[in-house]
Amino acid sequence: MTGSDGPHCEPGSGVRAAGSASERAREEEERAVEQALALVGGSSGPGRSGESGERPSRSRDPLAPWDSRDEDLNADRSGDSHTGRSSDSHTGPSSAPHAHRSSGSDPYDGRDSDLRAGRAAPAPGREQPPLPDRPSPGDLAKPPPPSWDRARAVAAREGRGGPSPTIRLPLDRALGHVLAEALGALTDLPSFDTSAMDGWAVAGPGPWAFEAGAGLLAGRGPAAALPDGTAVRIATGARVPPETTAVIRSEHAHVDEARGLLHARRSVVTGQDIRPRGQECRSGEQLVPAGTVVTPAVLGLAAAAGYDALPVVPRPRVDILVLGDELLNAGLPHDGLIRDALGPMLGPWLRALGAEVSGARRLGDDAGALRDALTSSDADLIVTTGGTAAGPVDHVHPVLDALGAELLVDGVAVRPGHPMLLARLSPDGPYLVGLPGNPLAAVSGLLTLAEPLLAGIAGRPAQDPYRALVHAEVHGHPHDTRLVPVVHRPGRAGGRDHVAPLRYNGPAMLRGIAAADGLAVVPPGGVRSGTEVEILDLPWAPATPWTEGCFT
Repeated sequence: MTGSDGPHCEPGSGVRAAGSASERAREEEERAVEQALALVGGSSGPGRSGESGERPSRSRDPLAPWDSRDEDLNADRSGDSHTGRSSDSHTGPSSAPHAHRSSGSDPYDGRDSDLRAGRAAPAPGREQPPLPDRPSPGDLAKPPPPSWDRARAVAAREGRGGPSPTIRLPLDRALGHVLAEALGALTDLPSFDTSAMDGWAVAGPGPWAFEAGAGLLAGRGPAAALPDGTAVRIATGARVPPETTAVIRSEHAHVDEARGLLHARRSVVTGQDIRPRGQECRSGEQLVPAGTVVTPAVLGLAAAAGYDALPVVPRPRVDILVLGDELLNAGLPHDGLIRDALGPMLGPWLRALGAEVSGARRLGDDAGALRDALTSSDADLIVTTGGTAAGPVDHVHPVLDALGAELLVDGVAVRPGHPMLLARLSPDGPYLVGLPGNPLAAVSGLLTLAEPLLAGIAGRPAQDPYRALVHAEVHGHPHDTRLVPVVHRPGRAGGRDHVAPLRYNGPAMLRGIAAADGLAVVPPGGVRSGTEVEILDLPWAPATPWTEGCFT
């Protein structure tokens, strides 16, 4: 039995021994090839032999380090993927060959943890302790990130996923909340005929006899019916006597004190300057639909209609966790440290989106502290900053994995901000929106994931998008949507209103967004000057003519 195995066959071992020797021979050859490639840097991953396209046999143990998952992974993922997790397992391009392991070892060994921690892989032949947990197959074949539109739709759907609770708040505490129910009229408005002007209530044709006196004032009870040919003084808001034909404004009346007669300087129309009962609404009529944000005007209408408290949806509660050891809370940047721009910005921004926000907590780069903060939060939404990619101290993904969280959006095809994510920590919540650490990228994540999610939780109806002309060519990403800060400009000489892109729009820049009142949604490939683009209003942007006065 020496024909096929050559010098590697052990003489006299029989058929089974020859087969074992053949397998050992192939394994030794593969070890030699992989180790040689590792020495010259030619291996691109455990499932590929350099650039030759030659793959090892798939007939080996499915737990061995090479299988079809590795081939798919290496074909689909690059070191700068949109997902923000470019090397979170042994399959990354920096992985050392696995062929030196004995056939009985676990293929997922200590080099994986070194890779996740950002350390170099050890040289072949060094024994490493096994990882406590083996990555699941789902981690090895990651789908491409969703489009920007799709990611926003997922966030909005999740926000609307469950029934919204209802609370009743007194009028002085309801401002900014969203009505949980339609606001119906509790009475006719006005609830009786009233005078719209200071003047005279008259009955029948004139001139009209009158009696001296103060007349009818607002807030008084009903008056006696007014006989034809008579008049009585009346104040604005006072109840109009029965049988009144019209109210004549004081400036349109001539009083003949000597004869006790009132003359009209203008023709009198029946019903003029009288606000009839039910003119504004009838009892039971809907005044404001559910989902309306309670503004000062809504409070005034509710009070006029007889409400003391309003049924509203509680504001979503949000916790902010600021990650990063490199952040300063005060002073100038120095010695590689930078100021935290997101902590001061996110709280007010989320409040402008209708959330109840706790103070930002700074955790640094501490996976344990992050896990404790996530498990102890009672918020509806947790917003984290930084740590969503796959760097040596990016702990968001590993902590979410350890908690068994469900990743709903893991990376978005948008620039800036593509490593953003949306997760649900448990079936009952809370949600987590992971924002990238760069400031403008974080703004992109807020408007892409947090804003539609919070709108859904708060019961706000989705706002219709609108488009505007952009003046200037705007370069786009080859494959991803771009969000570019813009400012609205009025048209000149009869021209159309438009938006102008702002210059400082890099992922780490806030100078552009600080001057902006919206973000242009630029499709892949960019747009030419004069093209209409979708606009995302910032929550504090004034209503403009093309938004038709909608408020955010």
